[in-house]
Amino acid sequence: MALKLTPSDHLILKKRGISEDQLINQINQFKNGFPFINLKKAATPENGIIQLSASELKELISYFEDNHQHYSVLKFVPASGAASRMFKDLFTFMDQYPGSCPDFTAEEKNNPNSIAYCLEHLKDFAFYPDLVKNLKDNELDIDNLIRERDFVTILKYLLSDSGLNYGSLPKALLRFHRYPDGNRFAMEEHLIEAVYYSCDTQHIARVHFTNSSEHKTTFLKAIQSVLPKYEKQFGVKFEISFSEQKPSTDTIAVDHNNVPFRDMDGSLVFRPGGHGALIENLNELNEEIIFIKNIDNIVPDSLRDTTYEYKKAIGGLLIKLQMMVFEMLENLDDGNLTAKELDTMASTAQKSLMIEIPDAFYGFDQMEKTDFLFTKLNRPIRVCGMVKNEGEPGGGPFWVVNEDEEVSLQIVESSQMDKADPVQMAIVEKATHFNPVDLVCATYDFRGNKFDLRQFVDTQTGFISIKSKDGRELKALELPGLWNGAMADWITIFVETPIITFNPVKTINDLLRPQHQA
Repeated sequence: MALKLTPSDHLILKKRGISEDQLINQINQFKNGFPFINLKKAATPENGIIQLSASELKELISYFEDNHQHYSVLKFVPASGAASRMFKDLFTFMDQYPGSCPDFTAEEKNNPNSIAYCLEHLKDFAFYPDLVKNLKDNELDIDNLIRERDFVTILKYLLSDSGLNYGSLPKALLRFHRYPDGNRFAMEEHLIEAVYYSCDTQHIARVHFTNSSEHKTTFLKAIQSVLPKYEKQFGVKFEISFSEQKPSTDTIAVDHNNVPFRDMDGSLVFRPGGHGALIENLNELNEEIIFIKNIDNIVPDSLRDTTYEYKKAIGGLLIKLQMMVFEMLENLDDGNLTAKELDTMASTAQKSLMIEIPDAFYGFDQMEKTDFLFTKLNRPIRVCGMVKNEGEPGGGPFWVVNEDEEVSLQIVESSQMDKADPVQMAIVEKATHFNPVDLVCATYDFRGNKFDLRQFVDTQTGFISIKSKDGRELKALELPGLWNGAMADWITIFVETPIITFNPVKTINDLLRPQHQA
C-alpha cells in the first residue's frame, strides 16, 4: 500500500525536520522488524572485562589527575524524562482509596518494595519538609492526615500540580538526599560530582543536562538558585548547558497494520525516539572527554569517594588508551610499516583495545592490513564501568557477531535478545555483569577533528513496543539506545566497578534504600 500524505502531513514533517524518505524508512522498519542481537559469548573478567588491582586503580587515578587538564572535559547527564514512572504505584493507590485507607498489615509495612513501606516512612524522604510546608500553606497538617490515614490527600499534594507536582517533574528536580544545610535535588548531586572530575585548571566545571521544553524554565530557575552556594563552597565556576531532544529524532507511530497512526483530529502521531535520540545531542558537544551518567544514579556525600575514584580511573584509562591509539594511527598514516610491525600492532589492538582480529587478517598483504587497522582504530572510544550482576535490571556486556560476521564488545539490552533461542539464553545465563550507564567518551580523531557520531550507529538495533493513545493501541519505534546501538561501532572497553557506584532510583521506594539514606 502506497503511503498517502496530506498537505497538512507534509507541513508537520517539514516543521519537525523529518523527510518523507525517513518516514518511509521508519514504516518499513515496523514492517520488517529488527533482528535479534547474535550473542557469541558473555563478556567476563576472563574475557572482555578489565579488573583493576589496587595499584592499577591508584595509578590510573593519578594519571587522570595529572593529565586531564590538557583536555576539555564535560559531564553529560540525560535528564529529560519525567519522573511519572517512579510514582506509578502511588497513582494506582490513589485510585483505589479515594478516602482513608485501612491499616496495613505487618507484612506490608516490612516489605521495602510496598506502598505501605513508602507511606510508613514518609518522614525519611528528602522531599518531606517541602511536602509539610506545602500542606501547611494549604491549611493542612500532615500529622493529622497520617493519623486519619488520609494518604490520598498527602499524595495529591506530593504528585499533582496543586502541590509539589512530583508526578510530572523530571527526576532532576526531585529532592533525593537529606543534609543538615538543606536537602538536595538530584541535579545538585551531579553538580557536586562535576567539581571532582570535570573541572579544569581555570576551576570551571562543565555540566550538560538534556531536558524537555516543558520543564526548561523550571529547570533553569532551580539551577540558578543553587549555583551561587556551590560556587562559593567549592571555589569553582559552573558552566551549565542544556539541550532538548530534537523533533527530527521523533518516530512515527503506526497501527497494527503498519499504517501511520493519526490523532483524533487526523494529525500524524509522532513519539520520542527513546534515549538513543540523544546521540544527536552528544554529537553537538565540543568537549574532548565526556563523562555520561544517568540523572538518577547518584549517592550522598558519605558514599562518594568510591564513585570519584572509579570515575577518575576510567577517565585515566581513556586518556591512556587514546594516546596509544593516536600513536598507532599516526604510524599507519605515515605508512611504510613492515608486516611484523603491523602484526604487532594488531596484537596490541586485540589485547589492549578489545578489538577482535580475524584469522583472515594474517593472510592480508601490507596495504590491506594497514587499511584494516586504520579503519578499526580511527573511531570514537568509550570506557564503560560494569558492575557485578546482583539482580538489578539493565543491559549487559557481551561479545556479539554482526551481519558482516565481525565480533565486537557491545552493551546489549534484554529486548535485543532472542529469548526463544536456548543457545542464546545459555550465553545470557553465563553473564556476570551488567551496565550501570557509567561511561567516559573520547570523540575526536588523531588529527584533532571531531567525529560525526551518527556515522557509528547500528541502525538495526532499535526495537518496537506497544503503547496506547486515546484508548487505542499503537506501535512505537525506539531508536538504537544511546549506550548500545547508538555506540555500536565505537572502540569499547569494559572495566569492573564496585556495586556502590550504581544506585538508580526507578521507584520512589528506592530513595529509602540505605545508599540514599546514608
